[in-house]
Amino acid sequence: MRSLNSLTAINFYHHKYLCPATYKEEPEQPLAQSFLQASETAEETRCSMCWADLLLLPAAPYRLAAFPFAALFHHLCASGHLSLTARYIFLLAGGCLLAGTAMGSYAVLLLIPAAGSVLVLLSVSPARAHTWVFALQMSWQTLCHLGLSRQELDPQDARPAITLSTIMLLTQKATSLGLDIHEGVVPLQLGQGLLQRALPLCSYLLFFPALLGGPLCSFSKFRAQVKSSEALPCWLRAVGQRCLCALALQGLRAGLAAGLASRQGCAGPGCLPCLWAQALLLRLAYYMHWVLDEALLEAAGFGPEAGQGDLSLHDLWMLETTHRLAVFARTWNKSTSRWLRRLVFQRCPAQPLLATFAFSAWWHGLRPGQVFGFLCWAVMVEADYRIHPFLSARATSQSVKLLYRGTTWVFTQLIVAYILVAVETESFSMLCLLWTSCNSILPLSYGLTLLLLLLVKKLKQN
Repeated sequence: MRSLNSLTAINFYHHKYLCPATYKEEPEQPLAQSFLQASETAEETRCSMCWADLLLLPAAPYRLAAFPFAALFHHLCASGHLSLTARYIFLLAGGCLLAGTAMGSYAVLLLIPAAGSVLVLLSVSPARAHTWVFALQMSWQTLCHLGLSRQELDPQDARPAITLSTIMLLTQKATSLGLDIHEGVVPLQLGQGLLQRALPLCSYLLFFPALLGGPLCSFSKFRAQVKSSEALPCWLRAVGQRCLCALALQGLRAGLAAGLASRQGCAGPGCLPCLWAQALLLRLAYYMHWVLDEALLEAAGFGPEAGQGDLSLHDLWMLETTHRLAVFARTWNKSTSRWLRRLVFQRCPAQPLLATFAFSAWWHGLRPGQVFGFLCWAVMVEADYRIHPFLSARATSQSVKLLYRGTTWVFTQLIVAYILVAVETESFSMLCLLWTSCNSILPLSYGLTLLLLLLVKKLKQN
């Protein structure tokens, strides 16, 4: 089965997620130039802000501030000073405190659906749990997206963006838990009191190490790790290694941003090198925050198992060197990819690939750039599945194979950059600039090739 992914989280935010809110629109400027300004400081950013920077950068201080509390929780659990109930309360109270600090009054928009999902899970039958939770979460999230997008917000106030990103993460956890209950993976213990049953659920949805980011953790794994009293081996070294990796990625990102800021001349939507560099700048930002998120989870004792996180060294190498767009899609933001595959792809009877990317656009906010970007990604992945077998079968000699892999790697990099830029585009007019630029030639060629291959296949069948 083809495993697909969402582009944030391209959640991207969340960790994972792409621009969650729409702010006051400023005078238009060239597309690449607006992305260039987004890599600079907020004071230098006077026109269109880059949504990925707005989302990712302001949340970093709150993540860093949570590290001492995560380490304290891990120490108290390992030393046996916290009972099971106290551990759930510690994680829940930390999540509420972090939400209030990072989001201010907007934290209410997070607490309402969290409480609603817990009430639904405790009141409806397991067979209907997933349907009700899914409807509640996606309805509330959509209302928040639409409501905040229609307000004229301060472009330098990051709280709405952080709130929407966190609500998206809450949707992941709530729907994952609903599916677990629906499928019988997590049985509800009916013999306990209401508070005893509600506390683990509330703690799971709002526990502070994963409130602002991090790979999706199942409720079963969360509960098992909370109950565990053993200190993780070499956990401090693992946290330090991840933090050093995040620091190195930030250094690369700062160097690239400085180089782009000093670049003169080519800066319009038709400048392929500039747009590719901007896409790399955004990818480095996501890599850094995924590593930082996993370091925070590791510090609290919730470190992801091997292959279950969002980014490992192998994943990083694969993302930057693969010549297959489908492989990039499977590797990018892996926990969200697995969640989408389980929630949509495996449950959709017709056109699961298209349905998965369409739902990802809905989950990210349904802005014009997001709708176009995710649907374009779906077409590109489908084309990738059909084009590469056709080409690889004809690459027989070593030199032709090398040419095939090199050329398709360049194509993959440019298409990924095009999709990322499309998803990050803030207005329909700027999206039109992208459509009419030379950047659209390669995606359009992939789409036409897909139609040609489908036509040939149909003729052969007839």
